[in-house]
Amino acid sequence: MVDVTEATFEAEIVARSHEVPVIVDLWAEWCGPCKALTPILEKVIDETDGQVVLAKVDIDANPRLAESFNVQSIPAVFAIRDGKIAGSFIGAQPEAAVRDFIEQVLPSADEQLVADLMDAGDEVALQQALVAVPGHPAATVALAELYVAEGRTDEALATLAKIPETAETRRVAALARTGAEGGDGADGPLADVEATLADLLPNVKADEDARQQFLDLLELMGPDDPRTAEWRKQLSRQMF
Repeated sequence: MVDVTEATFEAEIVARSHEVPVIVDLWAEWCGPCKALTPILEKVIDETDGQVVLAKVDIDANPRLAESFNVQSIPAVFAIRDGKIAGSFIGAQPEAAVRDFIEQVLPSADEQLVADLMDAGDEVALQQALVAVPGHPAATVALAELYVAEGRTDEALATLAKIPETAETRRVAALARTGAEGGDGADGPLADVEATLADLLPNVKADEDARQQFLDLLELMGPDDPRTAEWRKQLSRQMF
């Protein structure tokens, strides 16, 4: 079980749901039915041995998340798979009903095979995962990231091109194009990043390579870096 906030929603729910189904429990401290439902959810999900994960969202502390799910009453429970809602229910439910709900989102045999192969994590295992489930988002990103770590940039980008763009594909593509190999140390692409961005900024409108490098650096800085939003504004002003 993980407590999710607005800041961790993307990583803990959206990104995680591309690996395993995520059950999102929206609750509040004052909600009696929520306290009755929580132990049932925890028990049933614990019995799946990691095939499903539970994410709890306190709606009082995270009102924007409640709005994003269009929650009218709680407890409200949503199943998220591959970044999309795969099912939901409202109100406290008996254990049998909760068990039926969880069973509907359990991974198939192929999906469990992919999960096992991803746990192995080597190139052969990840390629086997993509044979079992072609275009599997998490396996594709994992394989591309492995290629980046080995300096196989072209293969990484070609692999990512096979699936729709997401925040994760953009991040790994940026790693590939900048030669970051997952690092941001003294010799990495984020070393003195603001000076690099300042040098690139005058050229971003006319020079596609400069613009791509600028965008890649913003991806590597990430949305949680307070500087990212300001540099995006400067990019917009320069472009338009």
